[in-house]
Amino acid sequence: MTRRTGPLPAPFFDRPADRVARDLLGASLVVRAADGGVTRHLVHEVEGYLGGHDLACHGSKGMTARNAVMFGPAGRWYVYLCYGMHWMLNVVTGPPGVPAAVLIRGAGEFVGPGRLTRGLGIDRRIDGRTAGRAAGLWFEAAFVPVPRRLIERTPRIGVGYAGDWADAPLRFVVDAEKLTTLTVRSEVTRRSSR
Repeated sequence: MTRRTGPLPAPFFDRPADRVARDLLGASLVVRAADGGVTRHLVHEVEGYLGGHDLACHGSKGMTARNAVMFGPAGRWYVYLCYGMHWMLNVVTGPPGVPAAVLIRGAGEFVGPGRLTRGLGIDRRIDGRTAGRAAGLWFEAAFVPVPRRLIERTPRIGVGYAGDWADAPLRFVVDAEKLTTLTVRSEVTRRSSR
């Protein structure tokens, strides 16, 4: 239904996590299955983690084997296990050495980061890979930018331990139904203007 743009390039991710998070709303999370089939899921909920100074960020305590990918180049997948049962899908942002990332909390029919990864078959095997066709998992640009009036900003979920950072409005949400309507209307308008 929407125009295909190809994978978002690395420079898109080489920016502060809050800006990348906001700009991922309305983008497609694209998954290539083992049989070669491709599915696209409109991103509707994300959270930004800003780096070492952000006490909710995994990198705030320094580099470990688990979070090392966060300190690398932007545009790589950071996948970790939460509560011993849910894989969390993040994309690294910003310059190397700054442990920042965006958590993908919802896309398409999937609401919640654990449901997203379970529904799309995503696990630790993608950790450290560059978001792109070679990895079988990438983002394509939003066909139409999501208007700011449709975006709700709230504190992130489950980071009560992070002191003042727990209240930072770094969760970005757009109603999935409104997002789909916006995308469909834009496509119809584009086609009728040909």
